[in-house]
This record gives sequence, structure tokens and C-alpha cells, in this order.
Amino acid sequence: QLVKVNKWDGSAVKHALDDAVKTCLLGDRPQLKEQFGLVNTRLVLCALAVGVAIMAHAWDFTHPFPQSRPVLLFSVLAYFALMGVLTLHTTFREKGTFAVAIQKDASSSSKSRVWEASSDMKKYDDKYVLTLSVRDGRGQREQTSSKSCAAFIDSNGIILDHLVANEVNRLFNSLAAEKKD
Repeated sequence: QLVKVNKWDGSAVKHALDDAVKTCLLGDRPQLKEQFGLVNTRLVLCALAVGVAIMAHAWDFTHPFPQSRPVLLFSVLAYFALMGVLTLHTTFREKGTFAVAIQKDASSSSKSRVWEASSDMKKYDDKYVLTLSVRDGRGQREQTSSKSCAAFIDSNGIILDHLVANEVNRLFNSLAAEKKD
């Protein structure tokens, strides 16, 4: 399936390339099972914030303002705190991560590798920075690729999946084959 993107829209290009990387990483490797922990954490934080806002609205509806003041104050503070935690989570933990996968070791059920793919593309810049990292018993290692997005898109704005797959495979194979120093 061909994916066409407006090649002048940096955000759309980044997201289309992220989708292509994720498809290549997970689609070509049946031993990798996608994990949704990062997304679920973000979803829970957002759901809690919305729940606090709905509770405040419902309480204010049943107990008009002067009476609902302490509940509204609590709700505003709780919402602010939850949005702060969400911001910290997306800034410092997610850091552009769009795919997380677990690779179970066939010889041992306790050993597994955690693969993460993250990307960055600055506004008004053509450099697509892809980082693939693996965390296992030996620690965390990562490989980074920084190429112009034009290396993965043709002149009509179509994502060239085989070129994306070549880059992902290169990063994956170098991490999978890396020996402990």
C-alpha cells in the first residue's frame, strides 16, 4: 500500500515515516510483540484529568458555586497536577518514542529484550533522526540514523517503504549483533 504525504508538511512527513518504521520493525519480525505501556500511561493520565473535570462540573451543577468552592478548588489543583505529570511523562519518558516491542528469549522465559523506536524532526528542517534502542541484561544500547527525509520520499510525496526498511534493518541488525565490550 502506497502512502502519499504532502512533502512540505514536516509534521505529516515525520508521522508518515514513523508509521513506515513501525510497520517495518513489527511487521517483518514475528518475534517482536508490541507493548502499549507508554501509550496506556498517557491514556490513564488523560482519563484521570477528564474524570476530575467531569466530577467538578457535576458537583457544581448539583451544588451551585458558593457551596462547591472547595471541590472546584481541589479539581483545578488536581487537573493542574495531572497535566504537569503528563507533560513530564511525554517530555522525559516518551521522548518521541512511537514503538515499543518485547522480544522474548526462546531459551529462557525471564530474559527478554525491549526494543524502542523514537524519532525527531525539527520544524523547518529536513533531517529525520531515527533512534532504535534495545534494553536487555547487558544494559541499554542505541543506534541513531540522521538522514534527510528526501532519502525516504520520492518527488511525488510517496513514502518509499523499501528504503525505510533498509535503514531500520541496518539499525536493528547492528544492535542485535552487538557484542558486549
